[in-house]
Amino acid sequence: MVPEINYWAVLIATASSMVVGSIWYSKKVLGARWAKLAGVDMDRPAASATIAIIVTVLVSFVTAWVLAGATTIAWHFYGGVYFVAALVTSIALWAGFTAARFITHDAFEGRPTGLTVLNIAHELVTVIVMAIIIGVWPPAGTV
Repeated sequence: MVPEINYWAVLIATASSMVVGSIWYSKKVLGARWAKLAGVDMDRPAASATIAIIVTVLVSFVTAWVLAGATTIAWHFYGGVYFVAALVTSIALWAGFTAARFITHDAFEGRPTGLTVLNIAHELVTVIVMAIIIGVWPPAGTV
């Protein structure tokens, strides 16, 4: 059984991921620091990022879809306010899966702690923004 999902909210949450990433990793915000820590050349031709952007859109859709479904399941199980269920679910999924996996992989790969913190903080902001969108726009008939 697939839980009720508002696909418009999922699509907007997907787009929000691109907006958050564009701001977060811009040179004037945290992009220059990220590039230095990650060893990325920010001046490479934009065409080389095309595949990465396509992949990001696809996985952002999957993230938003899973978050929307998990939020609905959590809301049905615990009750309460749908918006709160979205926020709590997003933070729990981020901590248990995203942050935990980033930390583990980065530790084994010897990546700088600053890079790990910067990337997992970006992921936290991304899923919270997604949760806000999903939380204020629940599926029809659920709230």
